[in-house]
Amino acid sequence: MNVTKTEAKCSQLPTDESLKEGSPQKNSAEHEGYAGVHSSVRITENNITGAVQSKERLLEGVIDKDNMNNAFKRVKSNKGAHGVDGMVVDELLHYLKENGSQLRQSILDGKYRPNPVRRVEIPKEDGKKRNLGIPTVVDRVVQQAIAQQFTPIFEKQFSDNSYGFRPGRSAHDAIRKCQTNIDEGYKYVVDMDLEKYFDTVNQSKLVEVLSRTIKDGRVISLVHKYLRAGVVVRKRFEETEVGVPQGGLC
Repeated sequence: MNVTKTEAKCSQLPTDESLKEGSPQKNSAEHEGYAGVHSSVRITENNITGAVQSKERLLEGVIDKDNMNNAFKRVKSNKGAHGVDGMVVDELLHYLKENGSQLRQSILDGKYRPNPVRRVEIPKEDGKKRNLGIPTVVDRVVQQAIAQQFTPIFEKQFSDNSYGFRPGRSAHDAIRKCQTNIDEGYKYVVDMDLEKYFDTVNQSKLVEVLSRTIKDGRVISLVHKYLRAGVVVRKRFEETEVGVPQGGLC
């Protein structure tokens, strides 16, 4: 008998109130760093991704003004907590008006360096804690801009029975699919979960898989920078050689 597994998951960034943590002191020099000159902690990019201009020109689509504007609107509507620089979502519009052109150019030139994410712990129902990595609000805009370009490309590769994090699909759609399966005579449900999946993702393998579809090496390089941007835990920087942070899009 065939078994159909239907996924239905939701994700939302925590708010400052829910995290109940103090906001770090903002630093204007750090904000200027979004144009490509970051303060304190930096990660040197590994150039194995071959970040050269491609005929695909996907990076131009990422930094397109309309794409970036839609990314900003999405980040603003999702709200969420601040990152390591302390900038909150309400400050984002003013910052992008002042620095948007520089931000886009630094990405195009390959000079943009993402900030490390801010580590927070969220209690789980079983008493354990889930580690989240909160990117800066500017990094969330860039990540969203990348995701908006990736989505129509990778949507074609997903199973029709996949509902998790899919545009135009919801948990209610997944439930309706389950009901249809029951009506068709299916009797078994298989529930599987990979323990600590996000914490154990092989970054090299992830970049390899992305590269099979995404042929613009500059975009792959940008994603790689996010993977290696590191994390700040209790004001201490830690490198991220494995895993991907829960709380962002990259």
